[in-house]
Amino acid sequence: MIDWDEPLRTPLGAKTAKKLADELGLHTVGGLLRYYPRRYATRGELTDLSSLAEGEQVTVVAEVHSVHKRDLRRGPGGKPRSLLEAVITDGTGRLTLAFFAKVGYHQRELVTGRRGMFAGRVSAYRGKQQLAHPVYEMLPEDSASDERAREFAERPLPIYPATKDLPSMTIARCVGPVLDQAREAGLADPLPEDLRSRHRLLGLTEALERIHRPVDSDDIPPARLRLKWDEAFVLQAALARRRREAAEVAAVPRPGDAGGLLQAFDAALPFELTEGQREVGSAVAESLASAHPMHRLLQGDVGAGKTLVALRAMLQVVDSGGQAVLLAPTEVLAQQHHRSITGMLGPLARAGRLDGAENATKVALLTGSQGAAARRQGLLDAASGDAGIVVGTHALLQEHVSFADLGFIVVDEQHRFGVEQRDALREKSAEGRPHVLVMTATPIPRTVAMTVYGDLDVVALNQLPSGRAPVSTHVVPAAEKPRFLERAWERIREEAAQRRQVYVVCPRIGDGDGDGQAGEAPAAGDGGSPGAEADGEEGARRAPSAVTEVASELAAGPLAGLTVEALHGRLAPEEKDAAMRRFADGRIDVLVATTVIEVGVDVPTATAMVIMDADRFGVSQLHQLRGRVGRGGLPGLCLLVTEAEAGTPARERLDAVAATTDGFELSRVDLEQRREGDVLGGAQSGRRSSLRMLALLRDEELIGRAREEAARYIDEDPELAAHPQLAAALEELLTEDRAEYLEKT
Repeated sequence: MIDWDEPLRTPLGAKTAKKLADELGLHTVGGLLRYYPRRYATRGELTDLSSLAEGEQVTVVAEVHSVHKRDLRRGPGGKPRSLLEAVITDGTGRLTLAFFAKVGYHQRELVTGRRGMFAGRVSAYRGKQQLAHPVYEMLPEDSASDERAREFAERPLPIYPATKDLPSMTIARCVGPVLDQAREAGLADPLPEDLRSRHRLLGLTEALERIHRPVDSDDIPPARLRLKWDEAFVLQAALARRRREAAEVAAVPRPGDAGGLLQAFDAALPFELTEGQREVGSAVAESLASAHPMHRLLQGDVGAGKTLVALRAMLQVVDSGGQAVLLAPTEVLAQQHHRSITGMLGPLARAGRLDGAENATKVALLTGSQGAAARRQGLLDAASGDAGIVVGTHALLQEHVSFADLGFIVVDEQHRFGVEQRDALREKSAEGRPHVLVMTATPIPRTVAMTVYGDLDVVALNQLPSGRAPVSTHVVPAAEKPRFLERAWERIREEAAQRRQVYVVCPRIGDGDGDGQAGEAPAAGDGGSPGAEADGEEGARRAPSAVTEVASELAAGPLAGLTVEALHGRLAPEEKDAAMRRFADGRIDVLVATTVIEVGVDVPTATAMVIMDADRFGVSQLHQLRGRVGRGGLPGLCLLVTEAEAGTPARERLDAVAATTDGFELSRVDLEQRREGDVLGGAQSGRRSSLRMLALLRDEELIGRAREEAARYIDEDPELAAHPQLAAALEELLTEDRAEYLEKT
């Protein structure tokens, strides 16, 4: 059988192989066969010369109308130079082909009356459209030419993602001999025969033949279905094996204590848990009591009460004699978590103090900016076990931080941490693997949960706690309707007059920091601010609004008389914490901030938010930001200020955010508007995405079926001894770095 890892130089030669490697990053037979056409065109679509646009990369089928050679001025050293111009037509229009090299060769090939396929970039010269040095292939003139022409007219023509120096037609010519070799030698098929039979799937060789060289349009859908199954099933098999291996690792059971901290905490709660919190809490409690490490993803919309679920789980572990760690992405959030947890626990968090409960524990805080004395005490409390709960930032990952019995790790906003960082904390457990709960307020579509987090047990909180007020969101088109922005600031003054607090969020800090967020964490799942770049508008737009500038302008202008302060990542940690305390205490009316306030910041009297240049943020991040208001029972207001024009993708994103508060619906919008990326950690490994045919949203049902099938095969045959071809496909998928990525996650 053909070897998927065979270098392309074997079937194609060294020169062609180098071109494919340099232009497309393709090195092996398998890589080329999995480089699928982007779309398919018919002859009619190809030959409409009347609709070509300047700058467009095109492939056309046309007849040579005329050929003319002209001598040009001699080049350096008196060398003669010529230009060959050929005019082609398809009956709808004409196009000139220009050649400055190998003129004699092209003159022999381009015979008047013959038809061919021509590919290149459309340019203009003296008012006429032309292709300069196009790649072309002439149709044969033998007795079968009419039949081939008819066949060509009817057959879909694969159009591959191409480059200037490697057009689609050339890629197709490279695929041909490799496909021929595959048909002759055969291909190892990773899908078991009984699975293919149950789901009526094509064999792999036939699917590749149909996807690259379809006879008609009916060939393409079954080929796509089969190749999507390849991606979904092999990936789900890798994740199923990972889940099985994780279930076999030992962990210390943490069942809790009937008369411990958790029971006392629940008895003192001034409100009822939501049904979702009870259900998720029970599932987490059961997993913590297991002799195998829990590895769960807790997702919940903004304000769903994830922290309370995590705290109850931490208390169960403390009641079992272990310690729990809460890892937060920023110092502001870590400090707030510490204050919130100690506040909720009350006397239960005051071990060793006169006002502490008899069975109380300590809640330690460890951050990078702590004073020496506070840091020493926190390290001692963690190492001795006096602190049952330790809250901290990346400072927890340092080598000199140790624990007496680390049994449970909670990672808040897990996407803010790299794989290596999470793994470093997990290694601090002395006995077995610790139980792990990762939390995110970025809602995740079901298919993403099944793929990106397919080796985790995913639980969700969909119900908001009682007392949470609705947040109304409106787009403020500042460029089209300046009066709307004036009214926005009037509305903010009205909120402040009622002794309520307001956030104003800006994309950057200011003072020459460029267009980035200058020290702030990247957008939650958005890879930064995709709005301008995605729409190709950046060059014509002004710099994004900056915290330092907007704060000054508001204090001197529309919000004069109000207390306006700035908060951003460049401030010292104690300054940030002090600003947040003043804001929470009502001593600041308007806090102008970067996305440092995006997650976890909880001020019940904050009722309004204005997001400047809102189109600079991603959908999920906007949803996260507005979750900071309406948290205390008072109605919330979020105003999305933008200069993006109506009908542009940037404006459509904002309209989507304004139209719904359903984070899960917005997560689908977000995924549709950006690349899905490599579900096995392409950002970490730098590799091409492993998803070429599969679409996480469109193929939700297929991914679900593949997950069920993969789990069954792995359960019945964990080593896949009866399915060596599937085992080989897993080996190929899980290269060393990707295997390490899965292991650490």
